[in-house]
Amino acid sequence: MYVPLLSQSRSPPERRKGGGTGGHGASGGGGKGSGGSKGSSSSGKGSSSTGGGKISLSGATSYFNSASAYGYGGGKAITIPSGQPFEGRSAGGGTRDQVFGTKYVDIYFPAVLLAELASSARTYGSGYPGIDGRGVSGRGFPFWFWPLIWGSNAGAAQTYLNGSEVRQLAFNCPSLISLSGIGGSVQYGDSFNTTRVGGALMEATFISNNSNPNTTFYLVSDNATVTSLISSISSNCSTYLSTSSSTSPTSFNGSSPSSPRPEQAIQYYRASSVVLALDGYNNSATYSDNSSIPDSPLPSNIDVKLLDCLNQTIGLAAPLVDGALPTLFGTPSIPGLMLLGLLIHWISSCV
Repeated sequence: MYVPLLSQSRSPPERRKGGGTGGHGASGGGGKGSGGSKGSSSSGKGSSSTGGGKISLSGATSYFNSASAYGYGGGKAITIPSGQPFEGRSAGGGTRDQVFGTKYVDIYFPAVLLAELASSARTYGSGYPGIDGRGVSGRGFPFWFWPLIWGSNAGAAQTYLNGSEVRQLAFNCPSLISLSGIGGSVQYGDSFNTTRVGGALMEATFISNNSNPNTTFYLVSDNATVTSLISSISSNCSTYLSTSSSTSPTSFNGSSPSSPRPEQAIQYYRASSVVLALDGYNNSATYSDNSSIPDSPLPSNIDVKLLDCLNQTIGLAAPLVDGALPTLFGTPSIPGLMLLGLLIHWISSCV
Protein backbone atom coordinates (compact mmCIF):
# COMPACT_ATOMS: atom_id res chain seq x y z
CA MET A 1 0.00 0.00 0.00
CA TYR A 2 1.39 3.38 -0.99
CA VAL A 3 0.70 6.25 1.36
CA PRO A 4 1.93 9.67 0.17
CA LEU A 5 4.92 11.02 2.14
CA LEU A 6 5.23 7.75 4.07
CA SER A 7 5.83 4.84 1.69
CA GLN A 8 9.02 4.43 -0.29
CA SER A 9 7.81 1.85 -2.80
CA ARG A 10 7.65 4.34 -5.66
CA SER A 11 7.98 8.05 -6.21
CA PRO A 12 4.87 10.23 -6.26
CA PRO A 13 4.62 13.04 -8.81
CA GLU A 14 7.41 15.50 -8.20
CA ARG A 15 6.70 19.14 -7.54
CA ARG A 16 7.76 20.84 -10.73
CA LYS A 17 8.63 24.43 -11.44
CA GLY A 18 6.80 26.28 -14.14
CA GLY A 19 3.53 25.63 -15.88
CA GLY A 20 2.02 22.68 -17.62
CA THR A 21 0.43 22.36 -21.00
CA GLY A 22 -1.70 25.47 -20.85
CA GLY A 23 -4.97 24.77 -22.60
CA HIS A 24 -8.33 26.32 -23.14
CA GLY A 25 -10.02 25.43 -19.88
CA ALA A 26 -13.15 23.34 -19.94
CA SER A 27 -16.07 24.82 -18.12
CA GLY A 28 -16.70 21.63 -16.22
CA GLY A 29 -20.05 20.04 -15.54
CA GLY A 30 -21.32 16.64 -14.60
CA GLY A 31 -22.50 14.50 -17.45
CA LYS A 32 -20.24 16.07 -20.05
CA GLY A 33 -17.72 13.50 -20.98
CA SER A 34 -15.36 15.25 -23.33
CA GLY A 35 -15.28 18.95 -22.60
CA GLY A 36 -13.93 21.19 -25.27
CA SER A 37 -15.66 24.43 -24.39
CA LYS A 38 -13.45 27.27 -23.44
CA GLY A 39 -13.61 27.83 -19.74
CA SER A 40 -14.58 31.04 -18.09
CA SER A 41 -12.40 32.56 -15.44
CA SER A 42 -13.25 32.32 -11.77
CA SER A 43 -15.92 34.69 -10.57
CA GLY A 44 -15.54 33.87 -6.91
CA LYS A 45 -13.21 35.58 -4.52
CA GLY A 46 -10.95 33.61 -2.25
CA SER A 47 -7.39 33.28 -3.41
CA SER A 48 -4.33 34.42 -5.15
CA SER A 49 -1.78 31.80 -6.00
CA THR A 50 1.57 31.61 -7.68
CA GLY A 51 1.29 27.85 -8.05
CA GLY A 52 3.39 26.28 -5.36
CA GLY A 53 3.99 28.43 -2.29
CA LYS A 54 1.77 30.54 -0.07
CA ILE A 55 -1.76 31.33 -1.17
CA SER A 56 -3.91 34.01 0.38
CA LEU A 57 -7.25 33.06 1.90
CA SER A 58 -10.46 35.00 2.25
CA GLY A 59 -13.68 34.03 3.99
CA ALA A 60 -13.94 33.23 7.69
CA THR A 61 -10.22 33.65 8.24
CA SER A 62 -9.93 35.91 11.27
CA TYR A 63 -7.43 33.37 12.59
CA PHE A 64 -5.04 33.26 9.60
CA ASN A 65 -4.75 34.67 6.09
CA SER A 66 -2.78 32.13 4.10
CA ALA A 67 -2.15 28.44 3.44
CA SER A 68 0.69 26.60 1.72
CA ALA A 69 0.55 24.30 -1.27
CA TYR A 70 2.75 21.29 -0.44
CA GLY A 71 2.88 22.56 3.16
CA TYR A 72 2.87 20.15 6.09
CA GLY A 73 0.14 21.76 8.20
CA GLY A 74 0.16 20.54 11.78
CA GLY A 75 0.33 22.66 14.87
CA LYS A 76 -1.76 22.33 17.99
CA ALA A 77 -5.49 21.73 17.64
CA ILE A 78 -7.62 24.26 19.48
CA THR A 79 -11.21 24.53 20.61
CA ILE A 80 -13.05 27.34 18.84
CA PRO A 81 -13.91 29.82 21.61
CA SER A 82 -17.31 31.04 22.64
CA GLY A 83 -18.73 33.74 20.41
CA GLN A 84 -17.02 32.49 17.26
CA PRO A 85 -18.75 30.57 14.44
CA PHE A 86 -18.78 26.84 15.25
CA GLU A 87 -17.83 27.52 18.85
CA GLY A 88 -16.84 24.47 20.88
CA ARG A 89 -15.59 22.47 17.91
CA SER A 90 -11.96 21.54 17.42
CA ALA A 91 -9.90 23.16 14.67
CA GLY A 92 -6.40 22.69 13.31
CA GLY A 93 -3.71 20.08 13.86
CA GLY A 94 -4.21 18.16 10.60
CA THR A 95 -1.02 17.22 8.76
CA ARG A 96 -0.11 16.33 5.19
CA ASP A 97 0.00 12.59 5.86
CA GLN A 98 -3.63 12.76 7.10
CA VAL A 99 -5.09 14.44 4.02
CA PHE A 100 -6.44 11.13 2.70
CA GLY A 101 -8.22 10.43 5.97
CA THR A 102 -8.68 6.95 7.34
CA LYS A 103 -7.48 4.69 4.54
CA TYR A 104 -5.80 4.92 1.17
CA VAL A 105 -5.25 2.15 -1.37
CA ASP A 106 -2.42 2.35 -3.89
CA ILE A 107 -3.93 2.95 -7.31
CA TYR A 108 -0.76 2.09 -9.19
CA PHE A 109 -1.98 -1.41 -9.96
CA PRO A 110 -5.12 -1.46 -12.12
CA ALA A 111 -6.42 -4.57 -10.38
CA VAL A 112 -6.44 -2.70 -7.08
CA LEU A 113 -7.86 0.43 -8.67
CA LEU A 114 -10.76 -1.36 -10.30
CA ALA A 115 -11.62 -3.21 -7.11
CA GLU A 116 -11.55 -0.20 -4.83
CA LEU A 117 -9.77 3.16 -5.03
CA ALA A 118 -9.91 3.60 -1.28
CA SER A 119 -11.91 2.02 1.51
CA SER A 120 -14.59 4.51 2.56
CA ALA A 121 -12.89 7.21 0.47
CA ARG A 122 -15.98 7.71 -1.70
CA THR A 123 -18.18 8.44 1.30
CA TYR A 124 -19.12 12.02 2.12
CA GLY A 125 -17.61 12.48 5.54
CA SER A 126 -14.37 10.64 4.78
CA GLY A 127 -10.98 12.32 4.76
CA TYR A 128 -11.16 13.12 8.48
CA PRO A 129 -8.09 11.92 10.44
CA GLY A 130 -9.12 8.94 12.54
CA ILE A 131 -12.85 9.33 11.83
CA ASP A 132 -14.95 7.07 9.65
CA GLY A 133 -18.62 7.16 8.75
CA ARG A 134 -21.07 9.21 6.75
CA GLY A 135 -21.76 12.91 7.01
CA VAL A 136 -20.02 15.99 8.35
CA SER A 137 -22.57 17.33 10.81
CA GLY A 138 -21.07 18.59 14.06
CA ARG A 139 -17.51 17.63 13.17
CA GLY A 140 -14.45 19.73 13.76
CA PHE A 141 -12.10 21.32 11.26
CA PRO A 142 -8.77 19.46 11.45
CA PHE A 143 -7.46 21.41 8.44
CA TRP A 144 -9.47 24.60 9.14
CA PHE A 145 -11.21 24.34 5.75
CA TRP A 146 -14.96 23.70 5.79
CA PRO A 147 -16.34 20.53 4.21
CA LEU A 148 -17.86 21.03 0.78
CA ILE A 149 -21.65 20.86 0.45
CA TRP A 150 -23.62 19.09 -2.24
CA GLY A 151 -26.79 21.16 -2.20
CA SER A 152 -30.46 20.72 -1.48
CA ASN A 153 -31.21 18.10 -4.13
CA ALA A 154 -28.66 15.63 -2.79
CA GLY A 155 -29.62 16.44 0.80
CA ALA A 156 -33.27 15.76 0.08
CA ALA A 157 -32.41 12.35 -1.36
CA GLN A 158 -30.12 11.36 1.53
CA THR A 159 -29.90 13.52 4.65
CA TYR A 160 -26.24 12.80 5.46
CA LEU A 161 -25.28 14.47 2.16
CA ASN A 162 -26.73 17.70 3.51
CA GLY A 163 -24.91 17.36 6.83
CA SER A 164 -28.03 18.81 8.45
CA GLU A 165 -27.57 20.17 11.93
CA VAL A 166 -30.58 22.33 12.61
CA ARG A 167 -30.51 24.11 15.95
CA GLN A 168 -33.49 25.82 17.51
CA LEU A 169 -31.59 29.09 17.57
CA ALA A 170 -31.67 29.14 13.78
CA PHE A 171 -35.44 29.17 13.84
CA ASN A 172 -35.61 31.80 16.58
CA CYS A 173 -33.01 34.03 14.98
CA PRO A 174 -32.73 33.60 11.18
CA SER A 175 -30.40 36.60 10.93
CA LEU A 176 -27.75 34.62 12.77
CA ILE A 177 -27.69 31.85 10.17
CA SER A 178 -25.64 33.74 7.62
CA LEU A 179 -22.92 34.48 10.16
CA SER A 180 -22.56 31.31 12.18
CA GLY A 181 -23.95 28.84 9.64
CA ILE A 182 -26.30 26.23 11.03
CA GLY A 183 -27.75 23.09 9.53
CA GLY A 184 -26.51 21.36 6.36
CA SER A 185 -26.15 23.74 3.47
CA VAL A 186 -27.36 26.37 5.95
CA GLN A 187 -24.68 25.33 8.39
CA TYR A 188 -21.92 25.97 5.87
CA GLY A 189 -23.86 28.23 3.52
CA ASP A 190 -24.67 27.33 -0.07
CA SER A 191 -22.05 26.70 -2.73
CA PHE A 192 -21.78 30.44 -3.43
CA ASN A 193 -21.03 31.38 0.20
CA THR A 194 -17.93 33.61 0.20
CA THR A 195 -17.66 33.32 3.99
CA ARG A 196 -16.29 29.82 3.44
CA VAL A 197 -12.57 29.55 4.16
CA GLY A 198 -10.88 30.03 0.80
CA GLY A 199 -13.97 31.51 -0.84
CA ALA A 200 -17.01 30.06 -2.61
CA LEU A 201 -17.02 26.51 -3.93
CA MET A 202 -15.52 26.14 -7.40
CA GLU A 203 -14.85 23.30 -9.82
CA ALA A 204 -12.29 22.33 -12.44
CA THR A 205 -12.31 19.72 -15.20
CA PHE A 206 -9.36 17.49 -16.11
CA ILE A 207 -9.65 15.55 -19.35
CA SER A 208 -7.37 12.74 -20.48
CA ASN A 209 -5.43 13.27 -23.71
CA ASN A 210 -5.89 9.56 -24.37
CA SER A 211 -8.98 9.15 -26.53
CA ASN A 212 -9.16 5.44 -25.73
CA PRO A 213 -10.26 5.53 -23.02
CA ASN A 214 -11.62 9.09 -22.95
CA THR A 215 -11.81 10.05 -19.27
CA THR A 216 -13.01 13.23 -17.56
CA PHE A 217 -12.44 14.05 -13.89
CA TYR A 218 -13.86 16.90 -11.80
CA LEU A 219 -12.34 18.65 -8.82
CA VAL A 220 -14.54 20.56 -6.35
CA SER A 221 -13.35 22.66 -3.41
CA ASP A 222 -13.10 26.28 -2.30
CA ASN A 223 -11.78 28.83 -4.77
CA ALA A 224 -8.32 29.14 -3.21
CA THR A 225 -7.80 25.38 -3.23
CA VAL A 226 -9.04 24.79 -6.78
CA THR A 227 -6.96 27.69 -8.12
CA SER A 228 -3.84 26.33 -6.45
CA LEU A 229 -4.44 22.71 -7.48
CA ILE A 230 -5.02 23.61 -11.13
CA SER A 231 -1.47 24.97 -11.16
CA SER A 232 -0.02 21.96 -9.35
CA ILE A 233 -1.88 19.48 -11.56
CA SER A 234 -0.86 21.32 -14.73
CA SER A 235 2.76 21.05 -13.63
CA ASN A 236 2.68 17.42 -12.51
CA CYS A 237 0.21 15.82 -14.90
CA SER A 238 0.70 17.67 -18.20
CA THR A 239 1.80 14.42 -19.87
CA TYR A 240 -1.71 13.02 -19.45
CA LEU A 241 -3.89 16.14 -19.80
CA SER A 242 -5.86 17.32 -22.78
CA THR A 243 -5.51 21.01 -23.68
CA SER A 244 -9.26 21.25 -23.02
CA SER A 245 -8.65 20.82 -19.29
CA SER A 246 -9.35 23.74 -16.97
CA THR A 247 -6.84 26.51 -16.56
CA SER A 248 -9.02 28.48 -14.12
CA PRO A 249 -11.88 27.57 -11.76
CA THR A 250 -15.55 27.91 -12.62
CA SER A 251 -18.38 28.39 -10.15
CA PHE A 252 -19.84 25.24 -8.61
CA ASN A 253 -23.62 25.21 -8.25
CA GLY A 254 -24.55 22.39 -5.90
CA SER A 255 -28.19 22.52 -6.97
CA SER A 256 -27.53 22.31 -10.71
CA PRO A 257 -28.02 18.90 -12.36
CA SER A 258 -25.13 19.68 -14.73
CA SER A 259 -22.61 20.05 -11.88
CA PRO A 260 -20.56 17.18 -10.43
CA ARG A 261 -22.72 15.03 -8.17
CA PRO A 262 -22.00 13.05 -4.98
CA GLU A 263 -22.53 9.66 -6.68
CA GLN A 264 -19.62 10.56 -9.00
CA ALA A 265 -17.16 11.04 -6.10
CA ILE A 266 -14.20 8.68 -6.13
CA GLN A 267 -12.02 10.28 -3.43
CA TYR A 268 -12.50 12.86 -0.68
CA TYR A 269 -9.54 14.67 0.86
CA ARG A 270 -8.71 17.07 3.67
CA ALA A 271 -11.77 16.35 5.85
CA SER A 272 -14.17 16.23 2.88
CA SER A 273 -13.25 19.77 1.84
CA VAL A 274 -11.91 18.52 -1.50
CA VAL A 275 -13.39 15.89 -3.80
CA LEU A 276 -12.28 14.21 -7.01
CA ALA A 277 -15.17 12.97 -9.15
CA LEU A 278 -15.34 10.85 -12.29
CA ASP A 279 -17.71 11.62 -15.15
CA GLY A 280 -19.93 8.63 -15.93
CA TYR A 281 -19.40 6.95 -12.56
CA ASN A 282 -22.49 6.19 -10.50
CA ASN A 283 -21.90 4.86 -7.02
CA SER A 284 -25.13 3.19 -5.95
CA ALA A 285 -23.97 3.20 -2.32
CA THR A 286 -24.19 7.00 -2.17
CA TYR A 287 -27.97 7.12 -1.86
CA SER A 288 -28.47 3.81 -0.10
CA ASP A 289 -29.96 3.74 3.40
CA ASN A 290 -27.51 0.93 4.17
CA SER A 291 -24.25 2.64 5.14
CA SER A 292 -22.32 -0.65 4.94
CA ILE A 293 -23.19 -1.43 1.32
CA PRO A 294 -20.04 -1.72 -0.85
CA ASP A 295 -19.18 1.04 -3.30
CA SER A 296 -19.87 0.39 -6.95
CA PRO A 297 -16.67 -0.58 -8.79
CA LEU A 298 -14.98 2.00 -10.94
CA PRO A 299 -15.34 1.57 -14.71
CA SER A 300 -12.62 -0.49 -16.36
CA ASN A 301 -12.12 1.84 -19.33
CA ILE A 302 -10.61 4.88 -17.61
CA ASP A 303 -7.21 6.51 -17.82
CA VAL A 304 -5.51 5.00 -14.79
CA LYS A 305 -2.31 7.00 -15.24
CA LEU A 306 -4.13 10.33 -15.15
CA LEU A 307 -6.17 9.20 -12.16
CA ASP A 308 -3.01 8.17 -10.33
CA CYS A 309 -1.36 11.52 -11.05
CA LEU A 310 -4.43 13.53 -10.00
CA ASN A 311 -4.92 11.55 -6.81
CA GLN A 312 -1.32 11.83 -5.68
CA THR A 313 -0.95 15.49 -6.65
CA ILE A 314 -4.09 16.48 -4.73
CA GLY A 315 -2.84 14.55 -1.71
CA LEU A 316 0.58 16.18 -1.87
CA ALA A 317 -0.36 19.72 -2.92
CA ALA A 318 -3.80 20.58 -1.49
CA PRO A 319 -3.13 23.77 0.48
CA LEU A 320 -2.80 23.40 4.25
CA VAL A 321 -2.78 26.10 6.90
CA ASP A 322 0.62 26.35 8.56
CA GLY A 323 0.89 24.98 12.04
CA ALA A 324 1.38 28.17 14.06
CA LEU A 325 -1.39 28.84 16.58
CA PRO A 326 -3.65 31.62 15.32
CA THR A 327 -3.03 34.86 17.20
CA LEU A 328 -6.74 35.34 17.83
CA PHE A 329 -6.61 32.56 20.39
CA GLY A 330 -3.92 34.29 22.39
CA THR A 331 -4.98 37.83 23.23
CA PRO A 332 -8.44 38.61 21.82
CA SER A 333 -8.25 41.13 19.00
CA ILE A 334 -10.51 44.15 18.70
CA PRO A 335 -12.33 42.64 15.65
CA GLY A 336 -12.78 39.43 17.62
CA LEU A 337 -14.30 41.28 20.56
CA MET A 338 -16.54 43.25 18.20
CA LEU A 339 -17.74 40.01 16.59
CA LEU A 340 -18.48 38.55 20.01
CA GLY A 341 -20.47 41.66 20.94
CA LEU A 342 -22.51 41.46 17.76
CA LEU A 343 -23.27 37.79 18.34
CA ILE A 344 -24.40 38.47 21.89
CA HIS A 345 -26.61 41.31 20.67
CA TRP A 346 -28.24 39.20 17.94
CA ILE A 347 -28.78 36.24 20.24
CA SER A 348 -30.31 38.38 22.98
CA SER A 349 -32.70 39.96 20.48
CA CYS A 350 -34.05 36.53 19.52
CA VAL A 351 -34.89 35.17 22.98
